[in-house]
Amino acid sequence: MSEKKKFYVVWQGMNPGVYDSWDQCQLQIKGYPQAKYKSFGSREEAEAAFQGNFSQHIQFKSPTKSPSNPQPPKPSSTSILWDSICVDAACSGNPGVLEYQGVDSKTRMQVFHQKFPLGTNNIGEFLAIVHALAMFHKSGKGTPIYTDSRNAMLWVKQKTCKTKLVRNAKTENLHQVIARAENWLKTHTYKNPVLKWETEAWGEIPADFGRK
Repeated sequence: MSEKKKFYVVWQGMNPGVYDSWDQCQLQIKGYPQAKYKSFGSREEAEAAFQGNFSQHIQFKSPTKSPSNPQPPKPSSTSILWDSICVDAACSGNPGVLEYQGVDSKTRMQVFHQKFPLGTNNIGEFLAIVHALAMFHKSGKGTPIYTDSRNAMLWVKQKTCKTKLVRNAKTENLHQVIARAENWLKTHTYKNPVLKWETEAWGEIPADFGRK
């Protein structure tokens, strides 16, 4: 099995930035006094981390002996990029009345909100991300976007909402919104990292509607 690709952030080195390989990273840090760098599992995480600083992402380990079967460390809440927004969706039934929103991650103030008479939660999660991307594109901001939906992240990456929601009079408007969102993704580029909110470690995403 091939080793999972890593991406490297160099905060302090010859040329600070995000690099695709360890060889490229080494060129920036070799011989550089007190170089600061770290690896990440995805380009999105690396680019988001580069906007912050080294101290937000380094973990200091105690000198105690490691267990024979160590568990990977859970993300700490200190690694959350608070200068961001969080998005989430809620659906009363499946399908049912659908709404989604975006909120400021730190203050939890609502940034946007949309509601539809019939839809699914996955559609809402997808549209919420695209709504945020389009909003920041207009303002020229590279603000990170958090979501707790891996499915929605994949749909955004593939630029396609893979819903099976029947298209009829009740869902026609929603399907038109989906089509516009897909078209936006296919005709625009964006610099905003779309990041996974780690619910197990951090608790519910700030944009959660609290209806579980």
